[in-house]
Amino acid sequence: QVQVQESGGGLVQARGSLRLSCAVSGGTFSNLVMAWFRQAPGKGRRFVANIDRDGKSTAYVDSVKGRFTISRDNTKNMLFLQMNSLIPEDTAVYLCAPSGTNQLLTQESDYWAWGQGTQVIVSS
Repeated sequence: QVQVQESGGGLVQARGSLRLSCAVSGGTFSNLVMAWFRQAPGKGRRFVANIDRDGKSTAYVDSVKGRFTISRDNTKNMLFLQMNSLIPEDTAVYLCAPSGTNQLLTQESDYWAWGQGTQVIVSS
């Protein structure tokens, strides 16, 4: 059973940076397409970025392109999200999840094994 554990969130000022981490256990990490989603207060989970199994292909929601970078380390079963030039609208709980397919899909229903997430708060 795949399990994920997110970390690295916190309070940061606008224009600052954070690096989120996601530790994955219980499965063959290198076989999993992975994604980051975020959930703002009172809203549903929204796609942020995903990455294919070997890290060669990625996709982002338009609002984070050029500011966020998703990456992975298959030797350590770790997924990362480098977030730069943060803005208050980035405030949310950030969650990582594996996909049930080998495609770079963006719907919440395409992912599973959700963790608790890590809170990111960006102050203006």
